[in-house]
Amino acid sequence: MLGSVRNYTATYDDTLLDLARDNGLGFVEIVAANQGVDPWIPGEGTAIILPTGHLLPDAPRHGIVINLAEHRLYYFAPDGVKTYAIGVGRAGWNTPLGTTSIIRKMKNPIWFPPESIRKEHPDLPKVVRAGPNNPLGGHALYFDWPSYLVHGTNMPWGVGRRISHGCIRLYPEGIEDLFNQVAVGTRVQVIDQPIKIGWLAGELYMEVYPEPEQADELERDGRILSAAKRSASDAYYKIRSLAGDQLPRLDWPAIRNALTERTGLPVRVTL
Repeated sequence: MLGSVRNYTATYDDTLLDLARDNGLGFVEIVAANQGVDPWIPGEGTAIILPTGHLLPDAPRHGIVINLAEHRLYYFAPDGVKTYAIGVGRAGWNTPLGTTSIIRKMKNPIWFPPESIRKEHPDLPKVVRAGPNNPLGGHALYFDWPSYLVHGTNMPWGVGRRISHGCIRLYPEGIEDLFNQVAVGTRVQVIDQPIKIGWLAGELYMEVYPEPEQADELERDGRILSAAKRSASDAYYKIRSLAGDQLPRLDWPAIRNALTERTGLPVRVTL
């Protein structure tokens, strides 16, 4: 596991939005872990869970791995693993899945809005120069996929949400840190893995993230209101396979609760 879940007591001035950025978390990520807490006025003395512990995704562990389902990017650096909260493509502008690479890096990038975006926003100029009005922020890493990149943002509140036109957004401090480490040619894997399962110190854990429609509910209502639409059969099969001879130790009520609540928190599912 990378990092660990932490507890925090809210002060009078706290919002979940501020706590998310201060702790390298996305907005939906922190709301999912604290369903029912008012994101804007948690209230002084309210117990807040900071979901800063993560099972690694089930993918080759090198280069960059972007897991759209958890709104998170992992960079497998020579000196260890680093992770960053991300914003991803919204409905109708989904970030593509697959394998690509970083083909160039640019500080203070210039944005050339595609015609598809200018049709939505006809007031956009054909060229947006570097500066505070540039939605690419101060740094950009370009994929070997036309029109897709990892970049900063001039709207940090969009990190951890389904709000982009398919690109991957990081907090300004996050993209600067990643930009300074990643080399041109780095492999990038984009996956969509809402359920992660793994062993830690002899116990089996799972993390279950909201489906896209449920993430929208979290943004709008602060809690998940609808049931998941995807079948959990693949998750049950993987849990049984990973359990092996420890199958009798599986805590099936905990597994079912994790699949229902979808908090994104690592949950121990062995007795």
